[in-house]
Amino acid sequence: MGRGRQKAKHTKIARELKSYSPSVNYSALERELGHPSNEDQYVDKWADQYADEDEDELERA
Repeated sequence: MGRGRQKAKHTKIARELKSYSPSVNYSALERELGHPSNEDQYVDKWADQYADEDEDELERA
């Protein structure tokens, strides 16, 4: 393939990729990833399982 044909092919592919916009079902993606949408994202669900280091030091003193 000559340089002109190769460049034309790359240009064609680049245009196709530039205008490509897939439709995404975000709710299905969210379910698949396992992230519940109604959970408060600022609550630390692991906070009660482990004691803080400061509390351990106070108990020892």
